[in-house]
Amino acid sequence: MIDRYSLSKMSRIWSDEHKMEIMLKIEVLACEAMSKIGLIPKAAMEKIRKNAKFDIDEVRRIEERTKHDVVAFIQNVGQNLGSDAQYLHMGLTSSDLLDTSLSMQCVEASDILIADIKKLAGVIKDKAKKYKDTVCVARTHGVHAEPTTFGLKLAIWYDEMNRNCERMQQARESMRIGKLSGAVGTYASVEPSVEEYVCTQLGLRAANVATQIIQRDHHCHFVTTLALIGCSLEKFATEIRALQKTELLEVEEPFFKGQIGSSAMPHKRNPVTCERICGLSRILRAHAMVAFENINLWHERDISHSSAERVILPDSTIALNYMLNKFIPIVEGLLVYPKNMIASLSKTRGLIYSQRILLELMKKGQPRDAAYEIIQSCAMQVWQESTEFKDVLYRDRRVRKYLSKNEIDGCFDIKFYIRHRDKVFKRAGIK
Repeated sequence: MIDRYSLSKMSRIWSDEHKMEIMLKIEVLACEAMSKIGLIPKAAMEKIRKNAKFDIDEVRRIEERTKHDVVAFIQNVGQNLGSDAQYLHMGLTSSDLLDTSLSMQCVEASDILIADIKKLAGVIKDKAKKYKDTVCVARTHGVHAEPTTFGLKLAIWYDEMNRNCERMQQARESMRIGKLSGAVGTYASVEPSVEEYVCTQLGLRAANVATQIIQRDHHCHFVTTLALIGCSLEKFATEIRALQKTELLEVEEPFFKGQIGSSAMPHKRNPVTCERICGLSRILRAHAMVAFENINLWHERDISHSSAERVILPDSTIALNYMLNKFIPIVEGLLVYPKNMIASLSKTRGLIYSQRILLELMKKGQPRDAAYEIIQSCAMQVWQESTEFKDVLYRDRRVRKYLSKNEIDGCFDIKFYIRHRDKVFKRAGIK
């Protein structure tokens, strides 16, 4: 079922209250660092550590007047510090606070997403093992190709989610960066040691070099990674949707007791959750485009990126968290119909074995082009006459010149096509 605690935790990361909690922590750590180098008296530091706090409602009231969120926050915290408020935010600029807290939020969001990805990968792995030997037809261009197994389809998903986990970890590392270098990043009003101390205490790396802000290629990497993972989920969901079509019904997303498929047609069992995942993936891709646009800013900084990020970062992480927590129970409860898979295998009356016949003719000395022409012409008869491919091959003199009836029959062994599945599973890390 959906991990509602995970969804709630993700939402809280992006709340104003949590953002201000991080900002307060940064301000206090900055004061500690300045105290260590003698810029703030120890007695004042103790009072700051003890009394620094904020009232979110008061911050909002002050912001109504100042039209500046960070100034409102600093003023409210300062109200609790008396004369020691003079040391708060000393030498810093708003983006020191905003960008470093934003990095912390992205790192925290990454931890939730990484846990979700690992959980989904584990569920897919279990299902892949269960259906490792469940034979079905593979399709290219939507047309029957050759036999495979449903477990091999799922092994593809598992391998991809492992790559997505690595990508998410890399994106987390890209965002694990802080900045407290002052107005345009020159440390003119704040010592580099302050930045180093604060970032170390927060578990961040200090930016190698910055302007007034952390450069937005970091954030673009993060958001595009979320979009990429969303695309994987969309691909998986699309496969389920395609295989759930009435004329196939090889798999079906879970349909729960009391669920309604259609207000008009009582018989309907629609892949609505998979469709929802596909729709949300489009949102993630759109947000990724905004992240690309945010890289280009005027000179040392403008704030055209800021308003957009306040939408795309929370929305992208929350959306992906939701998508993962929706897809996990889909895979866990996936309805699989092996009998329908077997029925699908026979729909082209044996044409799925055409390449095997082609290769056998080539082994007998036929040039590839000539052998291909023979088998293709036999295949076209099957399409046109609704006859069995094997029967056409039995009757064709060009084929029988090289292959006996027993040799033709041997080419229709489905086990030949899936004989390497153990090796593939091993390479994918599925044991």
